[in-house]
Amino acid sequence: THICIFFFFSSWQCFRALCCKGPPPPRPEYDLVCIGLTGSGKTSLLSQLCSESAENIVSTTGFSIKAVPFQNAILNVKELGGAENIRKYWSRYYQGSQGVIFVLDSASSEDDLETARDELHSALQHPQLCTLPFLILANHQDKPAARSIEEV
Repeated sequence: THICIFFFFSSWQCFRALCCKGPPPPRPEYDLVCIGLTGSGKTSLLSQLCSESAENIVSTTGFSIKAVPFQNAILNVKELGGAENIRKYWSRYYQGSQGVIFVLDSASSEDDLETARDELHSALQHPQLCTLPFLILANHQDKPAARSIEEV
């Protein structure tokens, strides 16, 4: 009878250890905004981070939201389209952001790089973004015309 009691007690401990822990604690979530000119690579970046196929990527018109899972957190990234007629509405989507990803095409023309610089400066000075962390990503470094970080 002692063996049966020991077996029952051991089985109960294993059962509790496996089944009664409850769900894992929720990962913290952070809301980010991702901005940059059309063709800078915002959609490709987010697709890569979400392990989605990079085929048939189309420029975002308006905005899209993707949840990017990491081991210790989830980033809810609001990607805003970068066309000239959409950029004037970016600020309407800034509220609630906890960080900014600014993507620029490091192989773009001088004019586009200047436009990207102006948009970046505008975002850095915006009251809802000026205190937030910024990640500035110089994308398309694999292209022959890509500028170095110093040049950008």
